[in-house]
Amino acid sequence: MTTIDPTSPVPKYFQLRAILLDLIESAELPVDAPIPSERELCARYGLSRMTVRQGVDQLVSEGRLYRVPGKGTFVARPKIEVPLRLVSFTEDMLARGMRPGAIDLDRRTIPADARLARRFDVEVGTRLHVIERLRTADGEPMAVERSHVLASLAPDLLERRLADRSLYGVLEAVYGLVFDAGDQTIDAGLADATDARHLQIPRGSAVLLLQRRSYMGGVCAELGVSTYRADRYQIHTALGNPPSRSHPR
Repeated sequence: MTTIDPTSPVPKYFQLRAILLDLIESAELPVDAPIPSERELCARYGLSRMTVRQGVDQLVSEGRLYRVPGKGTFVARPKIEVPLRLVSFTEDMLARGMRPGAIDLDRRTIPADARLARRFDVEVGTRLHVIERLRTADGEPMAVERSHVLASLAPDLLERRLADRSLYGVLEAVYGLVFDAGDQTIDAGLADATDARHLQIPRGSAVLLLQRRSYMGGVCAELGVSTYRADRYQIHTALGNPPSRSHPR
């Protein structure tokens, strides 16, 4: 679509959204490039300023554009898909051609409370290593990871250097822990003051809250609780129709 069709049942602002989105996805408007001004878009497509603003606002709310007060509206970086498979952050970023990073925030050993004991299927009081790290991609803050690992499986883990290293890689190389299964839940949430400061986003910004359990031979060895920036991540999954069943006559 390169023009606005006044006879179409699709609202004009949504047609403009589609035009701008096509320019973004075809790289005619690259990342951080300014989009035409409201006046230019009005003149080019024969739209009112209110309609243009509505179309642009829609793309801003979707995270495809961002505004800089006094300067204009620019193309945002594309969102990264949350991996729906058992893969480390480091592996995921490398596969995308990005440079992964990890900054230590805290590390400690705690006794499992009732909630954590249920998640690990262990006795209350079982010792767990907790490692908090800020994960970055090409130097940009992307997520805060809080990993809980059974201390009995990696006794001196807290003494290991983990900055800019894959935790899964260290667990495999040093302790022989290879995860073969996992489960993951994803919820919507709002960034609290601590996570907002680490992620360099305003407090109360939308985030994705991920909880993932990683198993080894049927034993839950690691529980990851992560806060991902919702302006930089999206969820994608493939869908299909189940095969039709023949009903007995």
